[in-house]
Amino acid sequence: MEFGWEQILGLVAGICTTIAVIPQIIKSWKTKKVKDVSPFMFTILLIGVFLWVVYGITQNDLPIIATNGVSLGLNSFMMYLMLKYRTKN
Repeated sequence: MEFGWEQILGLVAGICTTIAVIPQIIKSWKTKKVKDVSPFMFTILLIGVFLWVVYGITQNDLPIIATNGVSLGLNSFMMYLMLKYRTKN
C-alpha cells in the first residue's frame, strides 16, 4: 500500500489526537486519583472513537483504523483506571 500526502496527513492528525490522553493516563496511574476526570466525557469519547474505527473499516482507510484503534485502547484503559480508582478514593 502506497501512502500519499492525504494518508500521511491523516496519520499525523490521528497520532496527535491519540497521544493526547497519555499524560492523563500517566498522572492517574501515578497518583491513583481520578476524581476530577469526567467519566461522561470519556464515555462519549469512547463511543466516538469506536464509530471512527467502524467508519475507517467501511472506507478501508488505514490511518483512521490504526490511530482510532490505538486511541480506543488507550481511552479504554483510562476508563478502567477511572473505575478502579474512583471506588478507592
